[in-house]
Amino acid sequence: MIEIKFALNDKQILDCYPVMKELRTHLATAEEFLERVNRQQVNCMYNLAYLEENGEVKACAGFEFAEKLHCGKIIYVDDLVTLSSARSKGYGEMMFKWLLDYAKMNKCDQLHLDSGVQRHGAHRFYLKNRMDITSHHFAINVPNECGD
Repeated sequence: MIEIKFALNDKQILDCYPVMKELRTHLATAEEFLERVNRQQVNCMYNLAYLEENGEVKACAGFEFAEKLHCGKIIYVDDLVTLSSARSKGYGEMMFKWLLDYAKMNKCDQLHLDSGVQRHGAHRFYLKNRMDITSHHFAINVPNECGD
């Protein structure tokens, strides 16, 4: 049986770590992942949803709601990933459609996400699912107090 649920406790969050680790390789430990998710849930209204089949997490989506002058109320997807051994089996598409339905249910105007320029397979998936490339995203590291 396939279900999509919210990760609402530490066990559910930790169950998502092996899948999320494939996208967020810089997260060295499950404990670091748990700490970050817990902090983001409090400070940023971060939501972590996961698709589970027969007790195994196959896909995850991390997102938050935002409102912008240029586009209205949105769901911004920070993380969308399917377990590599479970790709091309429809899990990513189920998760994506669930996100769209959730955005609609919450009266959002749009769903947004950024994708690394090297993630060509993900780009094909997003374009296939009727997403448009609407901008370039720019970023800069902010130096810390030590001048690093």
